[in-house]
Amino acid sequence: MPTRPNQTDPARARRWDEYRGQVGSRIRQLRIEQGLTQEALALESGVTRNVLIHVEHGRRGLLYERLFDIAEALGVPAGSLLDECKQDST
Repeated sequence: MPTRPNQTDPARARRWDEYRGQVGSRIRQLRIEQGLTQEALALESGVTRNVLIHVEHGRRGLLYERLFDIAEALGVPAGSLLDECKQDST
């Protein structure tokens, strides 16, 4: 349950949906470039394949720790998974 009124702001919710989609797409892109299956990346990173599927499709976010686990398994800095996310300056 949100603790602050701005956590239920529709515009904010849309931005988070976009960010989840961008991060998931980046993970998928890197996974495919490296020739990894979802199962292989899931095993290497310690997340379940179902979680990885939902993340890649932007339907689920990640815990901070899992983001680092996936980045490590892909051999990239965690920040590179966020590079595609463009935040509004407004």
